[in-house]
Amino acid sequence: MMLGIHEIQAFNDNYIWIVSDGVSAWAVDPGDAEPVLQFLNDNQLNLAGILLTHWHADHQGGVEDLIAQYSDAQVIGSTKSLNGPSQPVEDGQYIDILGARFVAMEVPGHTLDHVAYFSDSKLFNAPVAFTGDTLFAAGCGRLFEGSAEDMFSSLGKINSLPEITQIYCAHEYTLANLRFAVVSEPENADIQKRLHDVIKLRHKGISTIPSVLRIERLTNPFLRSSSVTVLASRRQHKDHF
Repeated sequence: MMLGIHEIQAFNDNYIWIVSDGVSAWAVDPGDAEPVLQFLNDNQLNLAGILLTHWHADHQGGVEDLIAQYSDAQVIGSTKSLNGPSQPVEDGQYIDILGARFVAMEVPGHTLDHVAYFSDSKLFNAPVAFTGDTLFAAGCGRLFEGSAEDMFSSLGKINSLPEITQIYCAHEYTLANLRFAVVSEPENADIQKRLHDVIKLRHKGISTIPSVLRIERLTNPFLRSSSVTVLASRRQHKDHF
């Protein structure tokens, strides 16, 4: 049976992702327990586990309430123990999610403990990556703890994945990111077209996530940065854009 990935919106612009086989589910970055519990109840799913990308509260704040309801659920995430308590992971560590093998990738920059999770399992229609706040659609996370060198290396690691990889990031920042991208690369026609398309999607209230790595390679000014210096300059500019 194929696995599905379902979107739950939380707070102002967060996405919580649910991986499900129709009976059991894993939640990715459940910053808020209430919408997850509602989704599980509505779909008669058992919570088997939780994946966490980093320590920020909008990504792990709902874990303890979820564990109170589903005490057998595993909690895995980031490179340090988080709510739950979670089991830390290391770069290259494999994790079984409902029969699909995921690999943890250390991707510091936004925070020092940040990880992403990648799977090329045949249980999905295409390779998938949960990138948290490291790689966004058309953007990257602010450098709260890590350095530009960290982020440049982390984005390079994600960029080594297959171009058809579906990117499941944790926020709906795409429109704001593309408005910056147009200024960052004014001659890039791919960015201009994507901005036009995303404006129409958001006007209709349609999610822009998941993205696809191939599209990010064409339109993401941070992923496209040729050096640490370029990335650092663009990140500083975006912070005050």
